[in-house]
Amino acid sequence: MWKFLVSLLLSSVVAGLAADPNEIVLRQVAKMPGAGGYATTREAHDALKSSAQIGPAGVTIRAELAKPSYCSGATYLVFLKTLGELQRAGSLQLTESQWQALLPESLPDGHGIWGRWNANGPGTARLFYELGIGKNFTSFDEARPGDFMKIFWTDAVGKLERGHSVVFLGTGVVDGVDHVRFWSSNKPGGYGEKSVARSKIAKVIFSRLENWKNLTRLNQLPQSDAYLAGLLKKESSFAEACRMTGAKP
Repeated sequence: MWKFLVSLLLSSVVAGLAADPNEIVLRQVAKMPGAGGYATTREAHDALKSSAQIGPAGVTIRAELAKPSYCSGATYLVFLKTLGELQRAGSLQLTESQWQALLPESLPDGHGIWGRWNANGPGTARLFYELGIGKNFTSFDEARPGDFMKIFWTDAVGKLERGHSVVFLGTGVVDGVDHVRFWSSNKPGGYGEKSVARSKIAKVIFSRLENWKNLTRLNQLPQSDAYLAGLLKKESSFAEACRMTGAKP
């Protein structure tokens, strides 16, 4: 009888995880360290690489090692930690080689999984679209805490863009002004929450993890994505970014 109860409990846990992956994302955010400084130096990337290791149970993340940090590295660690929890719950089955492909190695923009996530433009959204692991959209009305979000501070996409990779936490009003709350590695302090006036944000693309089992297709991805790889040297547009990610502008 007890074996049946344990099995039922585990099934319920897995079902719960499957029902709301956004909650898993938020749990990982809550477990991340604070502060540590912001930098986009070689030191920061080496620290990011050292924080993720492959073991018998999948990936082990020691985010406290990834200091100083930067925005795409911070959100990628949350992404990996989310996948790790899904695997431990039995809701995701990635092989050692697939986990290896997920590590934040030194990859050019648009190359591999990390190189897509870290690219200019809609890197995360493009990865979600290519793998079919979730939906991308642009409306704050559809957004939920735990969605990944790419902020464009100006209308530029690509070579001249100013952007920020974050986890969306919600909206609110501060001193009568509409604000957007998010978590990331933010200038100058590093890991933590931040709230900015919505009027300071030009465009956004949200990415919601839904069909994570499609991550088993990652070895079928082309080595590089030409669109993302080209955004270091050329300009795109928000309309093109939406077309390339299946998001409605």
